[in-house]
Amino acid sequence: MPSTMKDRATVVCWQHGRILLVERGRSRWSLPGGTIRRDESPADAARRELNEETMLAGHELGYLFQFGGLNKRHHVFYSVLPTDARPEPANEIVRCRWFRPQKIGTLLTSVPTREIVRLIFTHSEGAAV
Repeated sequence: MPSTMKDRATVVCWQHGRILLVERGRSRWSLPGGTIRRDESPADAARRELNEETMLAGHELGYLFQFGGLNKRHHVFYSVLPTDARPEPANEIVRCRWFRPQKIGTLLTSVPTREIVRLIFTHSEGAAV
């Protein structure tokens, strides 16, 4: 029987001590990312989704970890963006905004977004990823 777990690429973009979140119009913030297509690697999916949702392209991605949600397995990547990188909402994204990591727990977000950010900043003691 095929697994019902869907694989998703999720990207944590970091710039000046802040993390990029996107909003899809349901007034809920989340990390950029989306479903990994059958013919692509998690890294390729992460690059494609980041570009499709924020118009950010050509930035180096590093792999962090896998995070298991209820029905999705998140392959979590990060990118430290240069000062001149300016995300622009595209496709289904209505807003892109930068938030300090400690602020994310106070926002209306998906559980995986909140947990992924918490894991990163608990393990790294708040150091830049």
